[in-house]
Order: sequence, then C-alpha cells, then structure tokens
Amino acid sequence: MNHDKKLRRAQRWAIYKRSPASLALRLVCLLACIITLSVLAFLIGYILIKGVPNLQPSLFAWEYTSENVSLMPAMVNTLIMTALALVIAVPLGVGAAIWLVEYARRGSRLVKVVRLMAETLSGIPSIVYGLFGMLFFVTALKWKYSMMAGGFTVAIMILPLIIRTTEEALRSVPDSYREGSFGLGAGRLRTVWRIVLPAAMPGILSGVILAIGRVVGETAALIYTAGTVAEIPKSLMRSGRTLAVHMYVLSSEGLHINEAYGTAVVLLVVVAGINALSAFVAKKLAKGTE
Repeated sequence: MNHDKKLRRAQRWAIYKRSPASLALRLVCLLACIITLSVLAFLIGYILIKGVPNLQPSLFAWEYTSENVSLMPAMVNTLIMTALALVIAVPLGVGAAIWLVEYARRGSRLVKVVRLMAETLSGIPSIVYGLFGMLFFVTALKWKYSMMAGGFTVAIMILPLIIRTTEEALRSVPDSYREGSFGLGAGRLRTVWRIVLPAAMPGILSGVILAIGRVVGETAALIYTAGTVAEIPKSLMRSGRTLAVHMYVLSSEGLHINEAYGTAVVLLVVVAGINALSAFVAKKLAKGTE
C-alpha cells in the first residue's frame, strides 16, 4: 500500500515537472479551497461564539411575547413552510423533469423554451418573487398575508432548482437500464417508475436538499407574502414568520440583538440537521439501488 502511494506521488511530481502550469493550477485550487473553508469556519465560529451564550430557556417558550421573544413559533412555522413548499414544488418539478428527459422529443423547440425559462427563473432575485407573490397571491387572489401565499411563492422559487437537478439526475441513469426494461416487455411508464426513478433518487434528493436550504433561509419573499406575525397560525390562511424572518425582525429592531444571535445558532443547527438527515437518506437509497 505504501509503495503504491509513493509511486503515485512520484508520477504526480513527474507530471508537474513536465508541466509547471499543472502545479500552479493545483496550488491555486488548493488556495481557493483553504480560503473557502476558512471563511466558512469563521462564520460558523462567530455565530456560535455570539449565539450560544444567549440561548436562554425563555427563547424556547411556546408562546411569543415582547419580553421572551420566543423562537418556537417561528421554528414551527419554518417546518410548516418547508413542508408546504416541497409538497407543491417537488411533484411539479420532478414531473416536468421526467417529461423533458423521458417523453419529450430531444432537441425540440418546446424543450429548449422550457429549459430557458427554468434557467431564467433561477436567476431572478428573491425580492422580485416577493413582489410577485404580494401582487398575485396576497392582493389578486385575496389570500392576504398567509402561510399559503408564502408557500406558493417559495415553491415557485425552488421549482427551477428541482427541475434542473432532477433532469441531470435522470440523464445520469445509463440508457442500458431503459433498454433492458423495454427488452423485458415493460412500458415506458413502468420503466420510469420502477427503473429510472429509483436509480436517480439520490440526485433528486440532492436537489430537494438544496431547495430546503433555500426555503429555510428565505426572508425577502416571505416578508411580503407570509407576513411577520410571531405566532403559530391556526390555519394556512393566517400569517406567520419563519426563523429567518424572525431573526431579521429582531436584528432590524435593534432591541434584541443577543436573541437574534441565539436564533441564528438554532437556524444553523436546523439547516445542518436537515442536510445531515437528507444526506443519510440519500446514501441509504444509493445503496439500495446498487
């Protein structure tokens, strides 16, 4: 084993001697990696140092008051908003990607238009989505400031992301899987449902993880659609704030900065926990398809 490592190391250095540009590119990539990890470690460390000492039991009271500024209603609202957005966006996004890859004629003009629109939507700022949600869902449909309006707005935001990631996951499935299924007499629907989707599930779930992270961290679109009421709504047609909006409101008021840091720690833990759980599920699914 050590001999193989030494041999590979000697081969790499031989390549670097013949091509100094390769060594320079490797050093640049290594430097970029170190800077990225350093910035990430600094941000996480700063949040933990500032926030952990301010995690008081009053922050986790079930009801919000102006004294305890509890984050529990916002945490529950975050889970509700995430679930609502995924219920709306995931079936539409996965279905659209399946149509683009499996059913639509490759290279058709309609496919190009759909992909162009998806790429354009993914680059629109979230404040524009918030303005659209306020004008359409809140005002035109008269949903007012509600979890439903916020959920539909955020679902539209993450829809292009889910379409693109699902499309790439479906493309990564070898055509031999499809040909083998067709050769055994299975139809296209059964092939997609039983063969292609299970093989592409880890990639699809990766897109869902990215979508969850965007929903949990969204503020601009939800302020103009879901509102900032600090309580658990009794129905989806009532207003409520998420953890990110709660942290923004506390910091903008300037009266509860320490509690805002504590909320940032909880938000960081929630996002890390969701990503870890999703990665665990994706790994299990990947092993199941092997």
